[in-house]
Amino acid sequence: MDQQGFEDFVSREQAALLRLAVLLAGDRGHAEDLVQTALMRTYRHWDRVSGRGDPTAYVRRAVVTAHTSWRRRLSSTEQVVESVPDRAGPVDPRDDDEELRAALRSLPPRMRAAVVLRYYADLSEQQTAEAMGCSASAVNTQTARGLARLRLLLSPPALVTGEGS
Repeated sequence: MDQQGFEDFVSREQAALLRLAVLLAGDRGHAEDLVQTALMRTYRHWDRVSGRGDPTAYVRRAVVTAHTSWRRRLSSTEQVVESVPDRAGPVDPRDDDEELRAALRSLPPRMRAAVVLRYYADLSEQQTAEAMGCSASAVNTQTARGLARLRLLLSPPALVTGEGS
């Protein structure tokens, strides 16, 4: 096993994988878990994965798959509670990206994954399709719908309602 190669890969790619996972999950703590899970799964097959060239695409797909699996488990284990637990404090108004992150979190998981992989990770349609385990046309559909929803969510109210023109 090429232990040093794996360690070098993790050192080089961990920050980018974490940024990708944060955008997919919408939560830094959960994103860290996703990256750790993906790296653990990759480590088991490191010689095979690294022998095929750059393992970044493989690990990206492992992050997306871990996120999808988590969403499926969550939907089958959610429970109704009488009262909502305490929430975190208000968001810092100086954080300009929070509105975009909130809009991304409102997208369904597959749509969010397609938008994040295409426009944040800057993958081609085919690379995104491989990472998501679907066809390029499905990626096209998901990104088009996702961008349309984001435009609605992020547009000023006057533009959405047609007022003020």
